[in-house]
Amino acid sequence: MEHTLVEVSGPCDGRFGSVRAALEEQLRSGEELGASLYVDVDGEAVVDIWGGYRDESRTVPWTRDTLTNVWSTTKAVTTLAALVLVDRGLLDVDAPVRTYWPEFAANGKESVLVRHVLSHTSGVSGWEKPCSLEDIYETDAAAARLATQAPWWEPGTASGYHGLNFGHLVGELVRRVTGQSLRSFVATELAGPLGADFQIGADRADWHRIADLVPPAVDPHALDALDQTSPMYKTLTSPLAGGDVANTAGWRLAEIGAANGHGTAAGLARLLSVVSRGGAVDGLRLLSPETIDLALKEQASGVDLVIGLPMRWGMGFALPEAHTFPYVPEGRVCFWGGWGGSIVVMDLDRRLTLSYTMNKMGGGVVGSERTEAYVSALYRAVREAGN
Repeated sequence: MEHTLVEVSGPCDGRFGSVRAALEEQLRSGEELGASLYVDVDGEAVVDIWGGYRDESRTVPWTRDTLTNVWSTTKAVTTLAALVLVDRGLLDVDAPVRTYWPEFAANGKESVLVRHVLSHTSGVSGWEKPCSLEDIYETDAAAARLATQAPWWEPGTASGYHGLNFGHLVGELVRRVTGQSLRSFVATELAGPLGADFQIGADRADWHRIADLVPPAVDPHALDALDQTSPMYKTLTSPLAGGDVANTAGWRLAEIGAANGHGTAAGLARLLSVVSRGGAVDGLRLLSPETIDLALKEQASGVDLVIGLPMRWGMGFALPEAHTFPYVPEGRVCFWGGWGGSIVVMDLDRRLTLSYTMNKMGGGVVGSERTEAYVSALYRAVREAGN
């Protein structure tokens, strides 16, 4: 279906006109409903564009301050919180988790290290059944359940994507060493000082700015063929979350540091540009070069037990993997994205940060064809500019 009345708003440096053209094309074709793209190069906003609509009936225009649930792109912000604590000497990635959270040592997890949690290799990639969405909305109780579980594979030997529980694990570490919830820490130590429009969950006062997500069509039997004892099946089904859950009050009010971050593309880029720009933004230093080097050091490589594709994990961020993410360049680059398409890419070689948020979800677990189109357009422009 062709949607010919397309207006993309916001400034875009002429060198990156192809990025604007890519967004215009996706909106025109109807593949995109509403979206924002933001590219920061060493503190300069070279792309800050948006277009489309917040609603399926195409009556409410998307604006620069439109918020969306970015699903697992939230994990990049949760990772940044952990890295800031590492940098402050409050969290040691080589220490056992039990050092900070003694209860976590139960059931054979005494040797699980903080680095294992951050790199999705802890063996605790989800909750034992039965577990409902309402159960994980109770942050403290849900974390306590994870502490009692046995790992689903030998910790440190392989990655298995911590789909919905990454934020409960990291968030409990944040709480143990700071006394603050993850939501509070992100608000007061990251988003607030940086002036970034991003939050874990969503305050009621901001709900009028949220674009409801439009979920992709899902085969209800897609998981039936999986081994029900596998980490993949158990992670994806306990609890099972449909895309439209993000539009509910319960989801927005919860603290799910793996998946319910709400923000703008500009806010997301502002936060993660801390990594791309060497640890400091506008005079505020949050990370040292040494901590950034640590974040980029490969922790796991191989077929992920939950995602089922070849992955390379650093400390919380994914690293380039040509087979799975051919559009992400090699080099000192890290990234992560969310179900349906949102993404943040941190390119330290070019001091470049790209973020993309949208409301019409694609079918991919991480990224979509639209994600690939925008990231590819950006890097074509970068190559043509000789950078």
